Amino acid sequence: EIVLLAVPMQQLGGFLSALPQKNSPKYLVSCCKGIDLATGKGASALLKAQAPNAQAAVLTGPSFATDLAAGSPTALSLACADTAAGLYLQEQLSTPNLRLYRSTDVTGAELGGALKNVIAIACGVTIGAGLGDSARAALMARGYVEMQRFAASLGARDHALESLSGLGDLSLTCMSDKSRNYRYGHALGQQKKFDPLITVEGVATAKAALALAKGQKIDLPITQVVVQLSEDKIEVAEAVDLLMSRPQKQE
Repeated sequence: EIVLLAVPMQQLGGFLSALPQKNSPKYLVSCCKGIDLATGKGASALLKAQAPNAQAAVLTGPSFATDLAAGSPTALSLACADTAAGLYLQEQLSTPNLRLYRSTDVTGAELGGALKNVIAIACGVTIGAGLGDSARAALMARGYVEMQRFAASLGARDHALESLSGLGDLSLTCMSDKSRNYRYGHALGQQKKFDPLITVEGVATAKAALALAKGQKIDLPITQVVVQLSEDKIEVAEAVDLLMSRPQKQE
């Protein structure tokens, strides 16, 4: 039995706690993209803690639900620590329009899907504030570096984000107004209100990542600015100044 969990990341822990321990599904596949703010953990860690008898996997990458529903050609990352379970899930979940690439680096896959939402908010702010496509491209590139640095500090493998779950999802989310995180950032950039009923995973993830980064002494300047903007602690112009006035460095 395979169960796909497509719930907001901040609700996953509560959802799992309500699952019966007996007769739990053999395979639990998380489609969540984020870091749990309460625990600082990814979806797979929550799955292991609350459903230890199930094989945990992560399905992530560049996709919108509307595209999948329309049968548009899509490719995703399927990460599972158990190779045999990963092979089985890859076979069972693949379709003529959905191509899955298998990985055993669950940490890398999860963090790619989580952190790209933070950078997407920043890119949305940039376009919403009328700062231009060049500024967005710079944020995407430096945001990708920030994602890699943070993922490595938490144990992701080298080149983990050079994947559908990392670079692929980052590219899609930062350039499409189908993305809730991008639209939220766009509203911030225009100093407009955003519908509170729409889930924006990147806000909680940014806060969780920043807390984890402090413990690891990892610098996350874009993430920090996103948190400050979301909490109305700085204006867009100040955020730009903070990023543009950072010490010069080698790329």
